[in-house]
Amino acid sequence: MPDLTIQRTGDQASVVPPADWFTGTVRLDPLASPKEPSQVSIASVTFEPGARTNWHTHPVGQHLLITAGHGWVQQDGGPIEEVRPGDVVWFPPNLKHWHGATPTTAMTHLAIQEAQDGSPVDWLEAVTDAQYRK
Repeated sequence: MPDLTIQRTGDQASVVPPADWFTGTVRLDPLASPKEPSQVSIASVTFEPGARTNWHTHPVGQHLLITAGHGWVQQDGGPIEEVRPGDVVWFPPNLKHWHGATPTTAMTHLAIQEAQDGSPVDWLEAVTDAQYRK
């Protein structure tokens, strides 16, 4: 039986995710990568004011735990919803959505998702400024 592992804060460097996944300034801090047989990963993602993801889906769904700031989330065809620290958001599998900071306040969340066929996310088109404005 394998032993437990502890990944220490700072063991993994912060990264700037690919520009074709986000609009604005975003920092991603990887916290946990999948360990077989699990396919779950966790990242802390910080969005500066006005920053947001592209539209995207997750093949097995995604949980967000808002840890700081003030943000917005939206599913395709639905209203923009406000989120604050302590809120938990669930996006079911294959639900087209986006999330990010408000225009005036940064937002940080933990993103928890599971990969299917090696990928936890399918990136789509950018959220336009018109779509982003509440």
